[in-house]
Amino acid sequence: MTRDFIGYGPSPPDPRWPGGARIAVNFVLNHEEGSEPSYPDGDNVSEWGLTEVAPVNPGVTGRDLAAESMFAYGSRVGVWRILRLFAERSLPLTVFGCALALERNPQVAAAIRAAGHDVCCHGWRWVKHYELTEADERAQIAKAVASIAATTGERPLGWYCRYGPGLNTRRLLIEEGGFLYDSDAYDDELPYWTSEHGSPHLVVPYTLSTNDVKFGRGSFATADDFFTYCRDAFDMLYSEGRTQPKLLSIGLHNRIIGHPGRAVGLQRLLDHMSRHAGVWITRRIDIARHWAGTHPPPSA
Repeated sequence: MTRDFIGYGPSPPDPRWPGGARIAVNFVLNHEEGSEPSYPDGDNVSEWGLTEVAPVNPGVTGRDLAAESMFAYGSRVGVWRILRLFAERSLPLTVFGCALALERNPQVAAAIRAAGHDVCCHGWRWVKHYELTEADERAQIAKAVASIAATTGERPLGWYCRYGPGLNTRRLLIEEGGFLYDSDAYDDELPYWTSEHGSPHLVVPYTLSTNDVKFGRGSFATADDFFTYCRDAFDMLYSEGRTQPKLLSIGLHNRIIGHPGRAVGLQRLLDHMSRHAGVWITRRIDIARHWAGTHPPPSA
């Protein structure tokens, strides 16, 4: 058994967030549209996950033009609404960007770069890495890094797979080099170091809890559902932050929260957090750099 069921236990370390913040908050915008499995890319399947028809398979035989247009909504409309909400409040976010999706929408890539948001590599395409062979995964990682560097002007320093990694993923990231962290974990509310592949590697955990994927799975129906759930998570962690500051990740998707009837919940959440002192709303790369500088890896 190599799984860690203990973690930091009852006495997690003080993250010493900048300014003595009681909570660090990182909003993650998943930019996937244009990288999902589709017939025009030769996949012989149309991706319909996290669309208006999910979680029920629409049962379309052959190319699903409706699903394609629901994805396109995210990159044509939704992303601009979300970026505007953050720009109006001068707040940063992190983009989990699929390399091919950014290539196919240079205006979005330019807007992300101009706003100073960081890009965490979400793969070359929105595919299930745990289904890839080692050779294919190694090639896709290298291709994604080169693509994002060319599209945004900076190589990605973070990594996150679709849903979950494969058994080889973290080792291949270390082999590729240049990554400061990955977020292929859901097991903590603070970053931590792992040395499972022989060298220290930083993990900044992500979440599927405070995440708009719950609209696509039928758990959330209204903007109030999203707002209330995320607000309550924030309020709990903010209260606990008097003695044990933590990290709260909020997951967003262009084609989900980008719709107006849902985006208003995000708007309320941003305003709710902004009314509190001692809140560090920041980028994922800043969290990783802070942790590496404040809590360096334990010596061998």
